[in-house]
Amino acid sequence: MNEGFDSAAFLAERLEWIAANRPLIHHITNLVVMNETANLTLCLGASPVMAHAAAEVEEMAAQAGALVLNMGTPYPELEEAMCAAGKAANRAGVPVVFDPVGAGATAYRTRVAHRLLEEVRFAAVRGNAAEIACLAGEAAEIRGVDSLSFAGDAAAMATGLAVSLGCVVAVTGKTDVVSDGSRLARVNNGHELLGKVTGTGCMATTAVAVLLASGEPHLEAATAALALFGLAGERAAELAGTPGSFHVEIYNQAYELASGHAPLAGLRVELENAG
Repeated sequence: MNEGFDSAAFLAERLEWIAANRPLIHHITNLVVMNETANLTLCLGASPVMAHAAAEVEEMAAQAGALVLNMGTPYPELEEAMCAAGKAANRAGVPVVFDPVGAGATAYRTRVAHRLLEEVRFAAVRGNAAEIACLAGEAAEIRGVDSLSFAGDAAAMATGLAVSLGCVVAVTGKTDVVSDGSRLARVNNGHELLGKVTGTGCMATTAVAVLLASGEPHLEAATAALALFGLAGERAAELAGTPGSFHVEIYNQAYELASGHAPLAGLRVELENAG
């Protein structure tokens, strides 16, 4: 049941706003993906900044259209910077998106993830099934940053955690599941090559932040962002059948879709009441 949500029309309107306003997307992110997420931000029409120093993160976060906190390569100074930036963004009314990379893999990552959830109010949280399970207190198997197994119900987990945190929660995988606690969206766009390139999960988080910078409702914005990124992956795979070429083509296709040079045809989104 789609409940009248026209994802293509919604996305087209938001992308037009983003192109006209070029919101600043402040990333405190992992060292592996800074280039990838900065490039994707530009391809989607927004402006990236990768500011990690404690001396400036509060000032930068307060100026941003959205803030990404990604703990993929955590260390104590970065932990403090993320907490400070998140609180500054909260004070300024800037939406904060959390990517709990590798939560559950080590005691340190798990502690940092839970500290951030306690100290920062998030507009959205995006992770794989094992990462979100860690936040929700459910069982899952994770190795490094890869989700190996999760036997539970991703939709129920996303909905429960969304209620607990008071924000949108997205569990990404073969089918992305997004919930705000009362409504549930499923996104069926994507391609298996997205799992063969480093940083595509982090890029999906960046797409969510860019769309959230355009305003509420956050459920529709996060859902549209994941559908857009998944569709870009599908189109990239049609043109490039190997990971290296695919990686480059993701940017091209994201740009083509976001700029209006290619139609937003093929978005596969379902929206329904949760529960």
